[in-house]
Parts: sequence; C-alpha cells; structure tokens
Amino acid sequence: MYLNQLIGQGGDIVSWLVWLIFFMVFFMFYPRIMLSQIMWKLEGSAKRLELLSTKSKKYLLSEISKKPTNVVKDSVNRFFEFFVIEPVSLDPYGIIKKVDHLVKNEKARFRYFTEQVAPHMNEERKANIQMGFAGGIQLHMIAKIVRHYVEMIKKTKSYQIAMIIQMQLPLIERIAKAMYEGTKSLARGEPIGDGIGPWIVANLSGDARQSEIEEGIILSKVDLEGRHAFLLRARGPGGRIGYPGKAVERVMKKHKIARIITIDAAAKLEGEETGSIAEGVGVAMGGPGVERSYIENAALTKDLPMDSIVVKMSAEEAIQPMRKKMIESLPLVKESIKRSLSMAKKGDSVIIVGVGNTSGIGTQKADADNVAKWVNNYEKKLKAKKKRKKD
Repeated sequence: MYLNQLIGQGGDIVSWLVWLIFFMVFFMFYPRIMLSQIMWKLEGSAKRLELLSTKSKKYLLSEISKKPTNVVKDSVNRFFEFFVIEPVSLDPYGIIKKVDHLVKNEKARFRYFTEQVAPHMNEERKANIQMGFAGGIQLHMIAKIVRHYVEMIKKTKSYQIAMIIQMQLPLIERIAKAMYEGTKSLARGEPIGDGIGPWIVANLSGDARQSEIEEGIILSKVDLEGRHAFLLRARGPGGRIGYPGKAVERVMKKHKIARIITIDAAAKLEGEETGSIAEGVGVAMGGPGVERSYIENAALTKDLPMDSIVVKMSAEEAIQPMRKKMIESLPLVKESIKRSLSMAKKGDSVIIVGVGNTSGIGTQKADADNVAKWVNNYEKKLKAKKKRKKD
C-alpha cells in the first residue's frame, strides 16, 4: 500500500533505496573518512616539524664547524635528547633550592657539551651556541610530541584525539617556526625580542664603569633623576640570562635600597600592539621562578616596594629577532622609570634590573646603539623580502 502511494505520488522506489543505502554507508564510514583526512594533515604537519628540527640541527652543526666530524654529529644527535626532570614538590619546603640546583646543573651540562664540540670558539660564541642548542632541543621536543600523537592516533583510530590535535596544530606550527628562526638567531648571536630588558639597561648605563657582581651579571652605577641607580643585567653580547636574583641579594647586603625596578618582555594578548608597555608591581621575570623568588624574599625582609615595567610582544616575537617597534618603546620605558623613581626620595638608592637574553646585546650605550642599527637594517630586509613576494 505504502509502495503504491510512493509510486502514485511520482516517487521512485529505486532512487529512494539508493539514497537510503548511501545514507547508511555514509553514516557508518563518515568518521573513518574524516579520520583519514585528519591523519593526512597530521602526518604532513609532523613531517614539517621534524624537518624543522633536522634543519635546526644541521644549522647548529654548520655554526660549530664547516666540516663537522661524525663524532660531533653523533654528539649533537645525543644532546638533542637532553632533558631535565623536575624535583619532587610534594613537600614545598626547600623546593626553590632544589630547582636552583637543577638549573645550575643544566647550565653546567650545556657549557660542558659546548666545550666538547666547539673548543676553538671564544667565550661569547660558546654562549651563543649554548642558547642555540636550548632552542633546538625545544623544537626537537615539539616535533617528537606531535609525532607521538600521530602514531598513537594511527594505533587507536581515535577520532576525538585526532580532532583535538588538529585544532592545536596551527598554534603548534606557528610556535615551531618561530623557535626555528629563534634558534638560528641565537646561534648567530643576533638580538632577539626577549633581550629588550638588557638593551634598555645598556641605554641607561651610558659609558659607566661596569663589574661582574655575580656569575654572568654586570653591575653599573649611574645617577637618574637625583637617585643612585644600581643597574643589573646579564653580560653580553653572548647569549646569557645569568643569576639576577642572587645579584640583587648581594647589592642589598652592601647598600641600603629604597626600591627595586624590573624591566622585561611580556606576552601580549592578541589585539595588543607590539612594543606597548605596562606598569605593575612585583618582579617581572619569567623562567622557573628561582631568581624571582630570591628577589621577592630579599624585598620582603626589607619591606621594599617592587615595580615592574614590561614591553609587550607575542611569544613568537620574544624568541625571534628584535623588531623596530620594540626598540621604539625606549622613551616610554624611560618615562615609566621616572614615575617609579619619583616614589623614592632624592638621594635614595634603587636597583634596576634588565631581565632577558643578552644575545647580540653588549653592555654599554654604544652597544645598544649598534643593536638599534642592526634592527633597522633587519626591518629593511624584511620589507624588501615582502615586496619580492608580492612581485
């Protein structure tokens, strides 16, 4: 009866059955089809990330030697698998000392390895190679993690996990590409965005006399707005971060300090302008938190105010070559420093810390001027490159 109604109404039973079969087949196999498409994209992304990791390794080898031996190649391959295990933190008492001990061990291992594969280099070049290896290892780890999930999805046929990874891929690839460029810049000793803090302090230092107060940390004394300023930053132009927290402790033991000011790069939100600044309280300092903890504890014992000034940039910009918008923030940062100094009395002593990686950034005003020239030339090269692509 129902068939007669369909035919009588002009329906085609064959077409209806074909549509029904197609719908059932599509319903059954759609997840597999989608999974195959996603896996094709994931496999391509995994291969691209592995290629970036391999290229970063080859670049570091070329920086070490024009004709690296097989021994050096094998050593670099092994070192790219280097890792650090976090200390037990179930009992938080003493965790800072544990982390500090691990950080020192990590840096010592990097120094030892660089000495083994590049004994012919001077100290500053070795510091740059160490930073290059740090970036290369991070990139290698990203590629390994993505490959891990790709292989796991192949085994489990999990559509849900594939969707999650696919949604994260644009951000992962963006970070990986930035890390690759950053690795090359660090190995070459070029200034990167994260070096904005040391660069600003170099501008403030002028040609003042400088001394190494702590391992890798330079101290200079200048007068700013009628206050005595102790300027601290890592030693350059080799890539270093140093131990600024311990340096602040040492200065505070010898001098009566009224205020602590830290200057650093900070991650901006999408929509915020690169090079814009913000002021706050606390210690502007990234990383594992050990050095920040030393400054906070030292300030707490003396009940000292802590001001922070940050120059905003994306996470990718922080590890890539420094841009013009960042160095153009200098007048704004100086105005922020003046506002902070105005809260201290005339004749008081303050500490100003330029936090960040000193790759390509020397310690004095002349060095800071050279960085500004390099950044301007780099901007011109980028504009010329974009123009060639358009043409």
